[in-house]
Amino acid sequence: MTPSPASILARRPRSLDPARTRDLIQGRRVLVTGAGGTIGGELARRAAAQGPESLILLDASEFNLYALDQQLKETQAHADWTVALGDVRDRARLEQVFERHRPEVVLHAAALKHVPLMQAHPCEAVLTNVGGVVHVMGLAREASASFVFISTDKAVNPTNVMGATKRVAERVVQALAQGAATRSAIVRFGNVLGSTGSVVPLFERQIARGGPVTVTDKDMERWFMTVGEAAELVLQAATLPDPGDAQVFVLDMGEAVRIDDLARQLIRLAGHEPDLDIRIEYTGLRPGEKLTEEIFYAAEDVRPTAVEGVLTARAEAATLADLKPRLDALLATAAARDEAETLACLTALEPEFSPS
Repeated sequence: MTPSPASILARRPRSLDPARTRDLIQGRRVLVTGAGGTIGGELARRAAAQGPESLILLDASEFNLYALDQQLKETQAHADWTVALGDVRDRARLEQVFERHRPEVVLHAAALKHVPLMQAHPCEAVLTNVGGVVHVMGLAREASASFVFISTDKAVNPTNVMGATKRVAERVVQALAQGAATRSAIVRFGNVLGSTGSVVPLFERQIARGGPVTVTDKDMERWFMTVGEAAELVLQAATLPDPGDAQVFVLDMGEAVRIDDLARQLIRLAGHEPDLDIRIEYTGLRPGEKLTEEIFYAAEDVRPTAVEGVLTARAEAATLADLKPRLDALLATAAARDEAETLACLTALEPEFSPS
């Protein structure tokens, strides 16, 4: 039995107002990076349904881009879209895409996000998650395009490489937004149900094999949101900030969910009894993992927005001049594949991060 989102979230999924985003998308040229991923694909499908002048779908994965293209042909044949194979690390390729398609709205979903893999590959995490943002937002600003960056709750007081790179990228977006004539926004996600590498499909596979279901710790908690909530939050966020600012936007996700409770719920939904039919095995925290995540920094001023269920946070942001020397050093050491120095540079930019 496939679990309903409500049975996992312990709340009703939020339904945000799509009418707010129609003016953002309709008749505009919209670029989605990471379009072949779970969130990027959902953004592409929702944008295609809202009448853009054109939709540019960029991804580094040939197969994911092909699969999305085929799906849109079957479901959104009326829309005008272009698939663009390319990596956000490759500025020359991005320049070509911007020059050819002249996007007016940029939704930046491209990222490397798997926590253990990024712990093992810090240089790759930096080059995509930080370098990619430098390239894409820099070009978006030059093109006077609205820009939304997808971040994560792991960027708050980060304990892992993935979270630290996302936090540095948030700071880059806030610095580049200063003085810009167009809107820029940052969206922090919790865990997205059903996304690539997420825990629910893993548990379902383990249950189908007869167990054990592996839980890191009995007390681990996470916030969850549906793919639809995540995509709609990105589109809503693009309509909210004032030019020359880059606020952080977060969906009010209710109470965090205990992963142990989630595992037991999924076992019962599959018709089994936890600990009797299906064993739960506790494996311990992996490097860089926290028991609980946070959504905001203590210094951030959190307020409601014009969209019910969406919160915003503001904090004092560094200028690009402040960031640039350390940012340049970080990207240079990552490009040289010097892992130790890359971690040192990452810590210099984000002192609260302690590499494990």
